[in-house]
Amino acid sequence: MSIRHTVLRTLAHTNWRLALPALALTCGSLIVQAASDDPEIVVPTTAPTSAAIGPTGVVTPAVPAASAPPAARASEAAVAPATPVDEPLMKLPVNARHMLVIDDSGRVLMAKDADTVVPIASLTKLMTAMVVLDARQDMNEEIRIEDADVDRLKHSRSRVRVGATMSREAALELALISSENRAASALARHFPGGLPAYEAAVAAKIRALGLSHTSLADPTGLSPHNTSTAAEVARIAAAAARYPVIARISSDKSSEVEVNGRPRELRNTNHLVGAKGWDIRLSKTGYTEEAGRCLAMRMKSGGQTITVVLLDADGSAQRLRDAAAIRKSLAKIAAV
Repeated sequence: MSIRHTVLRTLAHTNWRLALPALALTCGSLIVQAASDDPEIVVPTTAPTSAAIGPTGVVTPAVPAASAPPAARASEAAVAPATPVDEPLMKLPVNARHMLVIDDSGRVLMAKDADTVVPIASLTKLMTAMVVLDARQDMNEEIRIEDADVDRLKHSRSRVRVGATMSREAALELALISSENRAASALARHFPGGLPAYEAAVAAKIRALGLSHTSLADPTGLSPHNTSTAAEVARIAAAAARYPVIARISSDKSSEVEVNGRPRELRNTNHLVGAKGWDIRLSKTGYTEEAGRCLAMRMKSGGQTITVVLLDADGSAQRLRDAAAIRKSLAKIAAV
């Protein structure tokens, strides 16, 4: 029913002096409803129930006891209880279509369609890194880039040629800092037992973290079937942050590794890492045509660790603007 129709109907059946309070309430509710339908405005909603981060930075799924996943390993199950909230604390326009900002006490500070399943592109590499490190392989062992590591799905460019050799740690740095797809693929191929064992380990890790809406089809993120939600990506980022190697590598602005025995300089794909005023403790970017521009990072703000997830932004510049707007709003909250 339109506002005009509502006004005329009320005037027709009521003395106009007595109708004024009712008309004010009617118009106000319709205006609020119109605002909530604007996809670019984050309005107060129930906080996503599928993710929360405890005071230690460890993530626990906020699901009813009856549907809770089986207990994970002790190191993954020892999580602090989440702090329930009724609505996000921050409201500002962002370009990313899916977003979650959550602090280390479990409060959802900002959310936008955070429980919708979408492609996550190279954010997948955080999971690849965790599974590789869980296998406790020799990080100094040399691995080789093979023809099987060439991207024939998206035909993405690579700075690492077929036949190149590097240490496992160098491949991990290439995958996390430069988002090198061939390096991520090689890490999975050199997993103990090969790709089938790697895939089984990823499936087990997904179950252990209680990720009920995450599906990973390849170690690079090139496949559009690598999907998750902003809420569950926040949980992946928090879990990855518990690995000192991942936290260190992904928060380096630049690094140097040896490929074929020669030094190769790497630059972080997240240009905020190392930038003035930013204290980023973990970072991973991602992009495919299906996923748009994505970002998962953990940063210090106001004495707390904040996890920021942005999925499906329209471009790198928009992704950076979203992150900058979020950081500015966090600073305002901390100053209050």
